[in-house]
Amino acid sequence: MSYSMSNESENFDKPIFGIRPVIEAINAGKEIDRVFIQNGLRTELFQELMSLLKQDNIPYKFVPIVKLNNITRKNHQGVIAYASPIAFSNIEHIIPGLFEEGIEPLILILDKITDVRNFGAILRTAESTGVNAVVFPTQGAALLNSGTVKSSAGAIYNISLCRSDNLKDTIDFLKNSGLNIAAATEKGSELYHKSDLTGPLALIMGSEGDGVSGEYLKRSDIKLMIPMLGITASLNVSVAAGVLLYEVVRQRSIS
Repeated sequence: MSYSMSNESENFDKPIFGIRPVIEAINAGKEIDRVFIQNGLRTELFQELMSLLKQDNIPYKFVPIVKLNNITRKNHQGVIAYASPIAFSNIEHIIPGLFEEGIEPLILILDKITDVRNFGAILRTAESTGVNAVVFPTQGAALLNSGTVKSSAGAIYNISLCRSDNLKDTIDFLKNSGLNIAAATEKGSELYHKSDLTGPLALIMGSEGDGVSGEYLKRSDIKLMIPMLGITASLNVSVAAGVLLYEVVRQRSIS
């Protein structure tokens, strides 16, 4: 299926530059995905901006001025921001609501997925398999832009996305809420199709380079392995997510 991006989604690739314009965008309620700040920037307005970023839990990163100049040659004043194509949700609000509706939650947690195409493809599969929410870290996740929208075939607009300042705390919250935590890892001891993936579940997918972080693996109730029969060491993360999520669908359909 093809997906044609609207002019609105294409505009998310256009940066907001300048300290005051970024402050005004935040105060106006515009959803901000990421802010890049010049190393060493110190002004009165900068302090106001930092207060807003911390107050609203907006991801930011200090970068060399050359990075900002590569984005735009206009007077960026050391600050460039990108708007988000969607409004973010709160996982701590979603879980109680699902249980109240009699729905067994299926949550997808993405650890260090930084490629926008993989991120978008995973969102497409997640929406198609009935995932209730996708959780990812505030810092260190893929930029949500028109590339993500296109790769998701528009699914990004139809699924709840939740940023987490601390994935460990989020995983603990999900465990305490009654969800089993399953992590995909080549070091897993359980073949994915022989594991019980019914019931309330959170599935953690890690990056192809590093996999799921050790601190999250320790918190996992199930460590899932997808058998590899060839020479290649691992699957693309979006493919692996598809395999596991459709196994959840299969098991739920027959349980």
